[in-house]
Amino acid sequence: MDPADPSPTTSAPPPADPADPADRADRADPAAVPLPTPAATPMPAATLRLLRTAGFVSNFDRFCITPMLLVIGTRLGVPLTTVMLAASGYFLAYGLMQPVWGLASDRLGRVRVMRISLAGAAVAALASVLAPGATMLIVARVVAGACFAASIAASITYVGDTVPAAVRQRPLSELMTAFALGTAVATVVAGVLAHYASWRVVFALPGLIAAYLVVALRRLPEPPRAEPGALFAPFAIVLRSRWQWYVMAVALLEGAVLLGFLTYIAPALEAQGASAALAGAVTALYGVGSMAAAQLVKRLVGRWTPVRLIVTGGVQMTVAFGCAAADRSVPALVVCALLLGGGWSFMHSTIQSWATALSPAARATGVAMFGVALYVGSALASAVAAGPAERHAYHGLFLTAALLTVPLTVAAAVGRARYRG
Repeated sequence: MDPADPSPTTSAPPPADPADPADRADRADPAAVPLPTPAATPMPAATLRLLRTAGFVSNFDRFCITPMLLVIGTRLGVPLTTVMLAASGYFLAYGLMQPVWGLASDRLGRVRVMRISLAGAAVAALASVLAPGATMLIVARVVAGACFAASIAASITYVGDTVPAAVRQRPLSELMTAFALGTAVATVVAGVLAHYASWRVVFALPGLIAAYLVVALRRLPEPPRAEPGALFAPFAIVLRSRWQWYVMAVALLEGAVLLGFLTYIAPALEAQGASAALAGAVTALYGVGSMAAAQLVKRLVGRWTPVRLIVTGGVQMTVAFGCAAADRSVPALVVCALLLGGGWSFMHSTIQSWATALSPAARATGVAMFGVALYVGSALASAVAAGPAERHAYHGLFLTAALLTVPLTVAAAVGRARYRG
């Protein structure tokens, strides 16, 4: 979220449950306890709405700071590199807490973990609103990242538990649409409110939604899951899979290339004299592109191979960063944001679906470890790029992203082509 060296000489594990191809790999391991086979029925609309809302608010909170970086720095009297610690610290906490929440989810239940984590997120959002200075803001954002980290992984795992693998990418695409909407709304709302009102108001919005979900999620039934064994048994199951390590390596690079460098679209525009509102609106087009592409991906699942979807996404991302490297004008960055959103929907939803199939007996932990790699990669890239961004060296920054997209696409496509789980 089994071999990492997928050579033709590696023997494939014996088949087991044809309803979930991933079961073949895990049932070859006597320590793995398979989950019950999900019913081949559509996910209830009410259930999907709650999962989408949980993912929406998580992405809203994660991306709302992007168009406000310069504004917050100016209001608090600190440089961009200091404010960037609130964003990179958030991403790092978001990534590092994935296995903690994944382990808790496998033992306590998906819904219970979402409610606990969202309660903590609501408190952290309030602390962000009231932060008197940069230090307190950084601490509050790190705690918020740690708490909001559970929502998306738990939502994806819930789908993995209840929807058959053959059609799983369709509800996952619905979730990706909600995640993208959270990104788009966050960047637009944050830019406008930071420019015309206060950046503090922005952090209150996800806190209120999180508090609502703590109550609303009581209606969501817990899906069946394997009985918890030893405390760290899910990690043993997941980390014995060499394919899991391979997909995590791909996710690390994907997080660095896309999420890490995406953070700098708004600052690149503001460096050209654009307002925070305009920078936020342009960045929001990433969500628009992702939502539009997600609808297309839903129709293509089953008609296009996963490899073709991955390559299509990689091409879009390469062209997007190439445009940004060549020109940082508003039209160029509009194209960049739209193509990055499309690339994310094509590539990431395919890799994410792959990740849910790797360890069905410890699915939450497997998805969580995938998330660790993704968000640690984004945190590292955003932190490393802060220096060049401070010097307005955006040409080299976006050119680097374009070049890194090539090995990312090759690694993801080749690995998915050779995977026979």
